[in-house]
Amino acid sequence: MKSNNEKLDSRPFHTIKIQTLEVQYHGHTVGSLCLSPDKRRCVFEYDREWLAYGFSISPLELPLKSDVFIAKPAPFNGSFGIFEDSLPDGYGRYLLKKMLDREGISDSSLTVLDRLSLVGEGGMGALCYVPVTKIGCEESVTDFDKLQSKALEVLREKQDKDAELLLFKSGNSGGARPKAVFSDADGHWLVKFRHTYDPEDIGRQEYEYNKTARAFGIDVPDFKLVNNKYFASRRFDIDSSGERVHMATAGGLLSLSLSQPFLDYSNLLALTGYLTQDSRQVEEMYRRMLFNYFTDNKDDHCKNFSFLVRGDHTSGWRWELAPAYDLTLCTEGYNGEHATSVNGTGLPTLKDFIDVGTRSKIPEKRCRELIDMMLSLPRHLLHYSFDRE
Repeated sequence: MKSNNEKLDSRPFHTIKIQTLEVQYHGHTVGSLCLSPDKRRCVFEYDREWLAYGFSISPLELPLKSDVFIAKPAPFNGSFGIFEDSLPDGYGRYLLKKMLDREGISDSSLTVLDRLSLVGEGGMGALCYVPVTKIGCEESVTDFDKLQSKALEVLREKQDKDAELLLFKSGNSGGARPKAVFSDADGHWLVKFRHTYDPEDIGRQEYEYNKTARAFGIDVPDFKLVNNKYFASRRFDIDSSGERVHMATAGGLLSLSLSQPFLDYSNLLALTGYLTQDSRQVEEMYRRMLFNYFTDNKDDHCKNFSFLVRGDHTSGWRWELAPAYDLTLCTEGYNGEHATSVNGTGLPTLKDFIDVGTRSKIPEKRCRELIDMMLSLPRHLLHYSFDRE
């Protein structure tokens, strides 16, 4: 595969208007991305050498073959789901708009290519985009109380001068809550801050939920409380050697938008089985379904489940389920219901939970064992009940 070990080409923010992007993975060219002649859809083609030695970055939407792929108009406005994963949403998109407003640039004038160029090599996961358009101040700030204060000020529309700093510190991560990436002697971390509508103890709450999830046997990244109040989770898109790991959300892989919560856990279990070919990881997804429903984490949308690619071109590439994240109490969800249904309903019965499991080849006995394990968790965390059958 072609490798570019030199510093990524970059250009200043004011020259933004990208015609073609090179998609890279660890300095190797994955393929090229451009816009269709009418500027309404993305067009992607794998690099010839990547076809010989690489992997499909999105097996359902962009299978590894010599072809020209044209994105569908919906749901990502003419983009591909895997590249949508690289873009910030919620909080990050809000900060970017603030920055653009200060520069006198309309947010709506940016194309998908422009936005990916702004992400450059600074996004989550291993994909990088060249040329890079520089934006934000690369300032090293580790005073988390200060970052929390600035984030609340910007979210409350009290000021926007710190939007640049906050966007840079967020690492282009997704989600609605303010975040920052940082590294210390223990590794690479993502720390979460409180939004304007969050309770004061939101960090401690998420810390307790993750301890409970781990006790239930769910794979969660290492986590800790910073300053005894900010929840921090180890980044699973960076391995122990510091190398970036390719990551794709379920929404990106299945071409599902956050604005259209059509996902069912049956889909997630099937996707896990298809990608990993591992029954243990299918059961892991089943545990997450039970945990989210029984502890009332209704924020179980399509971007809160991810998959990783491990290996190399000599030993072979393999997909695996990423550790669980965004596990905390969320009673609002989508119109009061979970973002992801169980067997087609947001109010599943015991039969629904078992039907979803057995269709994914988890024995009924094992489904009942896992449900009983969940019912043994601390009572103050259990918020869902049904008639036993």
